[in-house]
Amino acid sequence: MTEANRKIVEFIRDEWVIPMNNNSKFAVDHNIDEKTVRRIRDDKDYQIALLTIMRICNARNLTLASFFKMVGI
Repeated sequence: MTEANRKIVEFIRDEWVIPMNNNSKFAVDHNIDEKTVRRIRDDKDYQIALLTIMRICNARNLTLASFFKMVGI
């Protein structure tokens, strides 16, 4: 389970957070707290909540199934 969590966090970080290069904007655009964005970006032990994944997917018009397929889970 920890391996799947890391894949999810690293995918979000590498594909969406880092390229945007603005934690505040990412947080507002995806209906999540900026602290959560900082944790995705910097915390190696962060356990992402399903609600956070759902909010990010909703903001990007993705289903959970398509998101998990993109991540490779």
